[in-house]
Amino acid sequence: MWSVTRIVLLLCVFKVVPVPGPDVTSDVEHIYQGWYEVLRTGTYPLDDVTWQYPPAAALAILSPALLPFLGYSAAFFVLAFLCDAFVFGLLRYTGRRPGRSQRGAWIWVAGVPLLGPTAYARYDLMVTAVAVAALLAGLRHPRVMGALAGFGATLKVWPALLLAGTPRGRATFRSWSTAAGAAAGVLLLCTLAAPGALAFLTFQRDRGTEVESLGSLVFHVARHFGWEGEARLNYGSVEFLGPYVSTVTSAAMVLTVAAFAWLLLWRIRARAFSTTTAADAAFVAVLLFTTTSRVISPQYMIWLVGLAAVCLVHRTSRMRRPVHLVVWATAVTQFEFPVWFSHVSHSDPLGIALLLVRNGLLVAATLSACRVLWRQTVTEPRLTPASVPAQRDRSRTLPVA
Repeated sequence: MWSVTRIVLLLCVFKVVPVPGPDVTSDVEHIYQGWYEVLRTGTYPLDDVTWQYPPAAALAILSPALLPFLGYSAAFFVLAFLCDAFVFGLLRYTGRRPGRSQRGAWIWVAGVPLLGPTAYARYDLMVTAVAVAALLAGLRHPRVMGALAGFGATLKVWPALLLAGTPRGRATFRSWSTAAGAAAGVLLLCTLAAPGALAFLTFQRDRGTEVESLGSLVFHVARHFGWEGEARLNYGSVEFLGPYVSTVTSAAMVLTVAAFAWLLLWRIRARAFSTTTAADAAFVAVLLFTTTSRVISPQYMIWLVGLAAVCLVHRTSRMRRPVHLVVWATAVTQFEFPVWFSHVSHSDPLGIALLLVRNGLLVAATLSACRVLWRQTVTEPRLTPASVPAQRDRSRTLPVA
């Protein structure tokens, strides 16, 4: 099944099988390859506001040079395919161990093609491969997990959230300190290697409310009641521009802060850390980050599918419901982009309905996952059964006739 679905994906990105809607491979052919040419000169794309990624992302953009016998786009798609195979192999291998399950591999098999060619046309699959490897290594090798999480954070920030559920004590100290050291080392090397390594901070700060985000629903509906704004390409994505957009953008950021305040409260209140807690907490943290973000790009779903797969590698995981909700949200995302993206950008009834379903599924998955994590680590450990003293065997005290 993995082979069949991936052949279809390759046929789509190589344009043998056409996909309705905008060409999702254009980012690789034009934007990524343009960055590639700039990076080869020894500098980051300082004049391009669409460069909004941490400095180690340059490694992903430059990676097609590993296959010099292919063109840039073809090499990028092949490398994405190999990363996909790597994740599938890790999940299959881990699923054969005692107490593990093949359900995680099946989630990966199904989730990636449900997103369509976007999965292979963005470098997020490469970052997800690093994140999956980090979580699967975490139980036995906390330093390896920390190193991979730190490196992943310099690729696209969110892998830093993988450390949210590490067990207290020595494991947390080892993984967090190693992650900080790895991230600092990579950042230092990138800063010394080329100017402009930290330019992404300014470009990312100036982003607004993207048309696929949760907050964008306000403006999709408002357009039908005379709102004077518009949706157009801005800072690398289609965003809403007009009255009250800055207010909704600020509200989204406040919601993200509140979500992470809840995550911090959970970390303080958690009493029991089981073998599944690290994966479950990482899944919850990234769900919170994604759902409340002012930007929900389609490729973000790859992050969630990868972490969902790691959750279900554990036979005892209770995250089945939120994982299945994420898989359904991924399937809807392909229709939202690219198939019917014109409906979304024009805020017609079909476009609004697609966003309501996709974002509604993400909200439901987030609330469900938070509830499961809280109950399993905070509530249930407090409900320890009261000890009942053993009753004395009274038959031995009866008088003998």
